[in-house]
Amino acid sequence: MAKHNKWSKVKHRKAAVEKKRGKIWTKIAKAIIVAAKNGGPDPASNLTLRYAIDEARYANMPRDTIERAIKKGAGGESTESYEAMRYEGYAPGGVAVIVDALTDNRTRTITDVRLAFSDHNGNVGTTGCVAFLFQHRGEIVLAGNGKPVDADKLMELALESGAEDVQEPDGPPEGESEELWTILTDPTKFQTAKDAFEQAGYKVLQAELAMIPETRVSVAGEAAEQLAELVERLEDLDDVQKVWTNADFADAEADV
Repeated sequence: MAKHNKWSKVKHRKAAVEKKRGKIWTKIAKAIIVAAKNGGPDPASNLTLRYAIDEARYANMPRDTIERAIKKGAGGESTESYEAMRYEGYAPGGVAVIVDALTDNRTRTITDVRLAFSDHNGNVGTTGCVAFLFQHRGEIVLAGNGKPVDADKLMELALESGAEDVQEPDGPPEGESEELWTILTDPTKFQTAKDAFEQAGYKVLQAELAMIPETRVSVAGEAAEQLAELVERLEDLDDVQKVWTNADFADAEADV
């Protein structure tokens, strides 16, 4: 069981949803439209759509908005042709950054991404320049749903559901009343594990297929501030869906 007290990403994502709810919903709707267009409207047979719908649920997206996005994608109402793109680069402090996007204009997107990096003392690299520093994993963030979490029972359920690691917090993060636990899984076990925890009564706050850093780079001071600004700038771009970093803000005031 690994100790884990770096809740910056969770707090940042939660704050972003509250601050920019409309933009977050627009990005999720785009992911739903693309998933439904490419794989059909049934989440039972379209895992990509199921993951997108789950993310919409965690972001408190209205059900009718989700249904409209599914209908738009599966019904052929969407005339845009989006493709998934991944960009990699380095931010201040030697931090590795991965940017996932859905775009209908590659030139526009890479121009916007490069400008964001250059404006914040970073640079976009070649494909694969930092991806080897991350692992593709299912990441499930959960709490006890009002009840103290029994670590032994949580670990037992994690092992039964095929999880690879349970990261134990040192205490509740700032602004939260409950401890948050992170479960890491192989991507193929992600849905099974998430369903198992929800059925067992845990409150799943966030669940996604993520790029998890194998090691983290400590950042503080000006470098931390520049990195936080870079991530916010990237996440504010309409084409960008996700931003991953290997930053450790444990000793910094800025959080990403």
